[in-house]
Amino acid sequence: MQPRNMSMSGVVDLAAVKAAGEAKAKAEQARAESARQGGGGADAAAAGAVPPSALVIDVDEAGFERDVLQLSNEVPVVLDFWAEWCEPCKQLSPLLERLTVEAAGRVVLAKIDVDANQMLMQQFGIQGIPAVFAVVAGQVLPLFQGVVPEQQIRETLAQLVQVAEERFGLIGLQVDPGAEGAPAAAAAPPAGPYDALLEAAVVALDAGDLGGAVQAYKNVLADDPANMEAKLGLTQAELLSRVQHMNPQAVREAAAANPRDPQAQIAAADLDLVGGHVEDAFGRLVDTVRVTAGDERDAVRVRLLELFEVIGADDPRVSAARTALARVLF
Repeated sequence: MQPRNMSMSGVVDLAAVKAAGEAKAKAEQARAESARQGGGGADAAAAGAVPPSALVIDVDEAGFERDVLQLSNEVPVVLDFWAEWCEPCKQLSPLLERLTVEAAGRVVLAKIDVDANQMLMQQFGIQGIPAVFAVVAGQVLPLFQGVVPEQQIRETLAQLVQVAEERFGLIGLQVDPGAEGAPAAAAAPPAGPYDALLEAAVVALDAGDLGGAVQAYKNVLADDPANMEAKLGLTQAELLSRVQHMNPQAVREAAAANPRDPQAQIAAADLDLVGGHVEDAFGRLVDTVRVTAGDERDAVRVRLLELFEVIGADDPRVSAARTALARVLF
């Protein structure tokens, strides 16, 4: 079955599908209702809970519409394109499977053997494996290619879950906690609020103490890794810290003289962003991704994603840059 309604523009371009506020409210309401009705054992089964084994599935062309496109209206589906002969796949696939189970129903992993599903491989424009995509509400988002560090995968999945929840109201699948292989119950979220620490970070920023601000935000995230205010503040503080001692003229001259030098272009992009030239910063790094490869390309891509966080996913300039990045990568 040919995938339908697939857009390589990325999930963040689809704000019109649902208003973010309404979707988030819907997700919170659905989660609260699930918590009231759910439970272990027979109660969980009756409420439609699935065993952990249902979170990792093998998908082929015939079942793609049912197992991926339709399912993506309930939960983000991560696609792992792999092959038996692919040694890097043997490193990445088990890691994806473990993190999927740990996510406890927030994502589903669909494994696609490219040797047996050449049509899907062509439709996704895959040049090499392992290659990982996500499908949310029928829309395709390229995630990464090759083996990447576990922490980066965790962060990518967390962002995917957040977008799916806030923009589409998807709360995922309920997992039967009594089933074999179910992850241990997560610890209760750390007690807040963190107003004092966050205020300390702001005060440090105002005083020009960027190191103090970075540390204050890190202190919050050490106890509450999901704290969005601290994440955003840390990203902004680190950006300001990077450019604090730069010589703008020297940086820009180096970038102009070395258009293929990733570090020169990254430094110039940081300056662009701090100076309010958002589109210039994004365009510079997209162009650098286009002319680099391997670790150098990945370093530029990672910095571009960090700058996206500084501006915010709702900004149309981020949406446009994500589209441009996807075209360059795939």
